[in-house]
Amino acid sequence: MKKTLTFICIFCFLLVITGSTFATPADSLKLWFKRPAANWNEALPIGNGRWGAMVFGRVGQERLQLNEESIWSKSDEYRDKKGGHKHVDRIRSLLFQGKYQEAEKMAVEKLMSERLPSGTNTYQTLGDLYMDFEGIDHYTDYRRELDLYDATVLTRFKTGKAWHTREVFSTAVDQAIVMRATASQPGQITCSLELTRPGEGEVVKVAGRMLVMTHHLSDGKGVKFETRVTVFTEGGTVSIENKKLVVNNANSMEIRLVAGTDYFGGNPEQLCDEYQSHLNGRQYEEILKDHITDYQRYFNRVDLELPVSEAVGFATDERIDAQKRGVYDPSLTALYFQFGRYLLISSSRPGTLPSNLQGIWADGLNPPWNSDYHININIQMNYWPSELTNLSELHIPFLEFIGRLRENGRKSAREIYGVRGFTAHHTTDVWHFTTSFGKPQYGLWPMGAAWAATHIWEHYLFTEDLDFLRSYGYPVMREAALFLSDFLVKHPETGKLVTGPSMSPENVFIAPDGQRSSVTMGPAMDLQIVRHLFNGCIKAAEILNTDAAFRKKLQSQLDNLTPAMIGHDGRILEWSDERLQEALPGHRHISHLYGLYPSNEYNWNNSPEYMKAAEKVLEYRLAHGGGHTGWSRAWMLNFYARLMDGEKVWENLNALWAKSTLPNMFDNHPPFQIDGNYGATAAIAEMLLQSHAGEVHLLPALPGALPSGKITGLMARGGFEVNITWENGRLKDSRIVSRLGNPVKVRYGAKVVTYELAKGDAIFLDANLRKLQAD
Repeated sequence: MKKTLTFICIFCFLLVITGSTFATPADSLKLWFKRPAANWNEALPIGNGRWGAMVFGRVGQERLQLNEESIWSKSDEYRDKKGGHKHVDRIRSLLFQGKYQEAEKMAVEKLMSERLPSGTNTYQTLGDLYMDFEGIDHYTDYRRELDLYDATVLTRFKTGKAWHTREVFSTAVDQAIVMRATASQPGQITCSLELTRPGEGEVVKVAGRMLVMTHHLSDGKGVKFETRVTVFTEGGTVSIENKKLVVNNANSMEIRLVAGTDYFGGNPEQLCDEYQSHLNGRQYEEILKDHITDYQRYFNRVDLELPVSEAVGFATDERIDAQKRGVYDPSLTALYFQFGRYLLISSSRPGTLPSNLQGIWADGLNPPWNSDYHININIQMNYWPSELTNLSELHIPFLEFIGRLRENGRKSAREIYGVRGFTAHHTTDVWHFTTSFGKPQYGLWPMGAAWAATHIWEHYLFTEDLDFLRSYGYPVMREAALFLSDFLVKHPETGKLVTGPSMSPENVFIAPDGQRSSVTMGPAMDLQIVRHLFNGCIKAAEILNTDAAFRKKLQSQLDNLTPAMIGHDGRILEWSDERLQEALPGHRHISHLYGLYPSNEYNWNNSPEYMKAAEKVLEYRLAHGGGHTGWSRAWMLNFYARLMDGEKVWENLNALWAKSTLPNMFDNHPPFQIDGNYGATAAIAEMLLQSHAGEVHLLPALPGALPSGKITGLMARGGFEVNITWENGRLKDSRIVSRLGNPVKVRYGAKVVTYELAKGDAIFLDANLRKLQAD
């Protein structure tokens, strides 16, 4: 309490010396800034699921950096190492003998692709729209903001006696990016518009009031696209100069951008025609209204109310920077949480590609890690908040993407490992390659498809969508489980089943001979993924009344699977063998705690010894510098939420803001990766509601720094929509609605009660979980 009061006093002092004013609650859902973006990490993102931009809010030369989700280059096909399966038994034998270096060398030579996709296939910017405004030499009263409530970016400033306002958004209804520039005095808007790309042969032409860019990436092997920028004005004139559109002395200017690609088989030109045809005759106000209505049908499902502190009076970048000094800012939690939901709504909609390493927002032709789909945690983390924060439909693009890996994944399973089913390794892209490549410490990990497939089961637990499970979900899960079933082998010393050859993602160990290696048999995370997927498959098959023989086999293998091992120091072992020592004790991946989160293998009710061992893992990792990347810190938040340690959640959330958050609130690896935003959003929800242990657990990890608040619309497994109000650090009341008609077991602290509910029934509970009323 003393520490909290100190933070508040420091903050009040800062308010006095800066002259900031107290903000209204309406500002609590806005990211706002006092100056234009100096670089990309200060710009603000907009998107409709597939078509987005980074808005810089510059006064003289505005920039919209444009992204369309399918703008991907393509090089040659990626091939699995031929005949790799012939060498798997020998590699396993060497590993069982403790000859790690020899086994790893052979695995690289015989199992891993010589061709490295990294740096060849990559997500790319579509280009930039630059608007050079004339007659604005000096300006005052500048403000730009992203309003999370209506998904618009607004820039406003004063020059001379005229106020200028520029509003921009990306609408899913009309599949367009729309911008309007207005001024409080007539004839104030004069600018030139130019469409560019930092690239390799794109063609730009001008037709009437329209700029058109076309290009076919990778000399015709990648994606082909077309984008169009159409200008409408009130008053003034529009002319053409050197492939630019020039607006002179207009009262207002509206810009509409559309883009189409051939990635899904369409014709880019025809798609742009369709989008423009849909826009024809529609007024700006109508387009904006429909955009807001469409966006809010997702966003408004969940509301998080926390005390609006004086911190809201500061610009967002100042609030983030203040975290480095330990300033107490509880309402930043709600802003960050809702920003994460905004990003998912803006980068993942039904029918789109899944959100990639940067969502849909990436600059240039060579973004970090190709802005691809890393499936050894990153894309999974992108979707951690989807079900819990009531955005289940937005999970579907990822779930469908998993199924598209099957064709290549079957080939990889057969060619590399000689088994059935399908597999994928540490990363993939929109062309769905599944092969093992690169270095063994990240590339020889065949568990990507299996981990991803557990998301299908989680989706079912929240929705109980039987049609989805029967027609699509279970077949994909089954095929991923079939790979693991065939891949398991008996350990000659213990007689227990293990996976391998494999590794613990991106980590290395020190073998008994003192040499560093990565490849081993039965790393802890592999076995936890096996348990997660097999248990889900067995239950799904029971629900569907199918596959009795297969589920019997999976159960038999589960019964004989190597258990998670706890070392002499009380920590869960990462490599299931205490002779293998950590080479990097502060490593960013904490893979051996998969059973704690995102899986439900460990909980305080059923496995307290593993919960205590997990705590010791985290203490050791943090003491040695762990959590130093944004996404790793976000994973820490979820671990501590599951451990029901609210103070550690808050401590690590503050560390995330202070060390790994960019001025525009993007997560910083570094550089920018969006997974940390999503992971922390999930963790904020997990500290308020959990349901993985068969109970709807209210306020399981509430930190003392958030003594009062209210959240509405969170979802629990079993199809329960949950509202929670708390005061003075304790539950005040909760409303639970059953969407599916399941009985609900509710926990708060040590108290547990069960209520029978019909579909659509709601119960209102007090602090003692007594029913107050039915409605």
